[in-house]
Amino acid sequence: MRSRNLKITSSAFALALGFSSLTTVAQEMPTNAELWETIQQQQAAIDATVTAMEASMGSTSSMGSKTSLGGYGELHFNGGKEDKIDYHRYVLFIGHEFNSKMRFFSEFELEHSLAGEGKPGEVELEQAFVEFDLNERTTSSVGLQLVPVGILNETHEPPTFYGVERNAVEKNIIPATWWEAGVKFTGKLGTKVQYDAMLHSGLMTPTTGSNAFLIRKGRQKVANAKWKNTAYTGRLTWMPAPGVNFGVSLQHQDDLTQSQGTAGTATSATLFEGHADIQRQISSNIEIGVRALYAQWKLNGTSAAALGRDKQKGWYIEPSYKYSFGNGQAFGTFIRLSAYDNNAGNVTATENKQTTVGVNYWPHPNVVLKADYQIDNMANVEKDDNRINLGIGVMF
Repeated sequence: MRSRNLKITSSAFALALGFSSLTTVAQEMPTNAELWETIQQQQAAIDATVTAMEASMGSTSSMGSKTSLGGYGELHFNGGKEDKIDYHRYVLFIGHEFNSKMRFFSEFELEHSLAGEGKPGEVELEQAFVEFDLNERTTSSVGLQLVPVGILNETHEPPTFYGVERNAVEKNIIPATWWEAGVKFTGKLGTKVQYDAMLHSGLMTPTTGSNAFLIRKGRQKVANAKWKNTAYTGRLTWMPAPGVNFGVSLQHQDDLTQSQGTAGTATSATLFEGHADIQRQISSNIEIGVRALYAQWKLNGTSAAALGRDKQKGWYIEPSYKYSFGNGQAFGTFIRLSAYDNNAGNVTATENKQTTVGVNYWPHPNVVLKADYQIDNMANVEKDDNRINLGIGVMF
């Protein structure tokens, strides 16, 4: 009986304390009560550790579920006077929801594959803002964000538009992609009208040289940018039916040069832009679309007027046809007619015209293969070009 008790006691001791010596004399061993107390203490410690680990894992899981990652990329081949291939853009989106009424969004971009001294591209922070829900119909966002104007400036992922390259009008007149630092309010007026109002940093165009008063050259990109003159942008969007959007934007800046030049270069500027974006499903697998846009800058300044750049304008129209195969794949074709003029204040002809005809193929809604033929008829005939463009784009 004593031998049996010794075996039971030794087994319990080994289980509780690990590697105990089975040769320990019975007189030196703890009593069963002491062993049971030790086991209970160790079990309590294990339970506390497991609880802490589960809480930590739950916190990490919650953090992960509220943080989102996305992005897009596009590779282009341009075959014309110069044959070039370029991974034009690689973009990462990172967002985080702090709670049901407050969230953060950011966009980080690498252009032309490389960046740095002597390299062809740039690394840019295009968006970084916090958005607040003020009520059920109104939100406010604060930080670095896209200016609410045009069609492509806010939505430009490759699968969302036709053509390898973005249209020249929104590039040179609006100028997309255009972001500033500021405060924006977005709200709904009824069920079919939305407004955007933004107070933000502004452009700073050069005042001398070949780029003087060119709108696109005025983007500061919120990179240690000068902010002496605030800009204001407002937009109304009417959505009368699914897939039908009409928008108008108005933007004003007291001094497009941020008072950097000599006397007489201070130039106030106002942009008016109107557009239609229609994508209508006419059957279960056929979609007819049309995009059209007109934009015009009016610059009030003697120096800009002397160059004919007191008026800068452009327009385009883009009808399209899209056939969906019913398995996530689709094929579309389009034609885009466009013209823009950064010297429209001149009496001489300075308009640049571009015609683009092409196709898109979506093997997946978020992946697109593109091909188009582009004809440039430029005011400077030396820049005329006919080229084939090929591309692949993705978003996730």
